[in-house]
Amino acid sequence: MRVSTIIIILFSVFLSTFEVSYAQYDDNIVVAQEWEGIYEILLRNELDPKIYKGPFIESNKEKLKSDTLLIPGTIYYLPEIILIPTPEKPVTARPKSYLDPIFGKKYEKIPIIDNRLEGAIYYLVSGHGGPDPGAMGKYGNYTLSEDEYAYDVTLRLARNLISHGAQVYMIIQDKSNGIRDESILKMDDSETTISNQELPLNQKARLQQRVDEINKLYNQHQGAFQRLITIHVDSRSQGQNIDVFFYHHTNSQRGKQLAEEIHAIFKSKYDRHQPGREYHGTVSTRSGLYMVKNTLPPIVYIELGNIKNYRDQLRFVISDNRQALANWIELGIINDFSKSKY
Repeated sequence: MRVSTIIIILFSVFLSTFEVSYAQYDDNIVVAQEWEGIYEILLRNELDPKIYKGPFIESNKEKLKSDTLLIPGTIYYLPEIILIPTPEKPVTARPKSYLDPIFGKKYEKIPIIDNRLEGAIYYLVSGHGGPDPGAMGKYGNYTLSEDEYAYDVTLRLARNLISHGAQVYMIIQDKSNGIRDESILKMDDSETTISNQELPLNQKARLQQRVDEINKLYNQHQGAFQRLITIHVDSRSQGQNIDVFFYHHTNSQRGKQLAEEIHAIFKSKYDRHQPGREYHGTVSTRSGLYMVKNTLPPIVYIELGNIKNYRDQLRFVISDNRQALANWIELGIINDFSKSKY
């Protein structure tokens, strides 16, 4: 055999070995960004630093700038996902209904329609609340506040998801107000967190409080299918009529998929119910938003419309429209769950 032939064979074997070795890490490599530390790189890849910091250091100990800082532009290996097994539960008959007073007397009994969302966990957060009413707009002689209308839509969505077997956590709750069918929702400051904490006046403290509630629950359900939806109402100039917008984290493909599935439902509903009216709602990234940046589950941040615009106000003040918003979000969530592995 010629020497040149031997060299070619050896080089081919080397390439094959390199490809196999590199393939082992192909799905678990990430490049550090400027001034990024271990906490930040894990968080943007949806890994809890409390669980994965040790394995990350062990896999990359020769490429660390210090105990916490990374070298910008350097490739690091992400640790493997740690799945925490859950004990098997005895098979029991599915209940025909579920009772929760948070939805109010009229809606507290929830019929269980099917189990298409069984195994899914959803964290639902309505914007603002407590001492902060959020965006506000005038509707005739009345004042509309973001927190009341976002909360009502969020409650309706929660009820829908439970009816399909999902486990739902309402992170912000108002035990004095269930689902309401009135047009004008009276403002109050009685909202608390799911663990009954009062909402602080300081905005950053209020957002961090929600982040802590969500991340604590997320860690308790490691290995489960978990998603976060936060619902808001925008405030723009009075003459600006806008559609429903969806935001997700730049580095979250799961959050992006969820946002796109809900967006697709809204577009199809507009095409059907308002033919000829172009739908301008979009899906985009807003990684700078505090909730989007700091929560662990894949998140979709939804803006329902402009509370100062009359046409958009009809989307809120008519209870059937609030229910339609919840129904359309629900359909997108179901589509996302059916296409997701985890």
